[in-house]
Amino acid sequence: MIELKNVSKHYQHVDNRLPALQDINLCVKPNEIVGVIGKSGAGKSTLIRCVNLLEKPDTGEVWVNHQNLTALDRHELPKAREKIGMIFQHFNLLDSQNIFNNIALPLKLDNKTGEYIQTTVTALLDLVGLTDKADHYPSQLSGGQKQRVAIARALANNPSVLLCDETTSALDPETTLSILHLIHKIQRERHIAILFITHDMDVIKTISDRVIVLDQGKIIEETDVISIFKNPQTAIAQSLTQACLHCELPDEIQHSLQPHNEPTDSAIIRIKFLGHPAVEPVIDELIREHNLKINIFQANLEYIRSETIGMMIVSAQGHHADIQTALAFLNSKNCQTDILGYQ
Repeated sequence: MIELKNVSKHYQHVDNRLPALQDINLCVKPNEIVGVIGKSGAGKSTLIRCVNLLEKPDTGEVWVNHQNLTALDRHELPKAREKIGMIFQHFNLLDSQNIFNNIALPLKLDNKTGEYIQTTVTALLDLVGLTDKADHYPSQLSGGQKQRVAIARALANNPSVLLCDETTSALDPETTLSILHLIHKIQRERHIAILFITHDMDVIKTISDRVIVLDQGKIIEETDVISIFKNPQTAIAQSLTQACLHCELPDEIQHSLQPHNEPTDSAIIRIKFLGHPAVEPVIDELIREHNLKINIFQANLEYIRSETIGMMIVSAQGHHADIQTALAFLNSKNCQTDILGYQ
């Protein structure tokens, strides 16, 4: 379990103290994956480094496994860190050591026996699918394989908490998905608490149970992963989810939109379908029962956990009153609508 209580962190820059984290309160329960997302500079990496005290907060408390890490002395902290696994963005493997020894490193530092190390590392190699790579060196592996080694190493001391700092950002989409599936499998089998830092909403959608949106060192939104896609509460969350649902106007059309309509203009409407309407013929009914000409620009359907969410951008040409009636019809069908402009 991870719990941060009123955690703040500042960095000194010339004569100014710049806030990196401001009064952060969060909790990650056992058997839960919490994703933290935000734009560059939001404070994500500082946040995760405060959990294992690689960065010491200026104020507040960090609790892991019911132990206040911020109250431990320099002799007690290393022992507590053994139960906190961390996976970095750029793997941080030792190039001079083979894969077996890279995974074994935390165990050797903890003075485990050779027999224990052999048994543990062999099991971890099997878990991450690299049994045949034990004698290889990092330079002989792909990026995805290197990250699997880093995951195995993070699990060597059987941690109850796993920290993932942009773990997939250096990987291609297919490899990213395989790594996320591996982490999810580990969480299910080992029932550990996972805090996952990312700038990619697709990662949040794939792996997280809950999501925290960070901006300028502050938590501005916190909810379950389905709710943030269905009903984001902040402009940043709206922007991130819309980009993830892959339903944006091409730039040339976006730049040509006008804020007000003329009698002959077409309204450009973004429609979000939630639940059953996403798989029902709503647009067909809209065209048949309303006096509008509809042209579909973009459309996408996503399955997130047990929910179906659809996004569509259409051009609707007709009288203003007919467009308003059509919007009311869509809203009655549990759809969310937003006029992006007029063309």
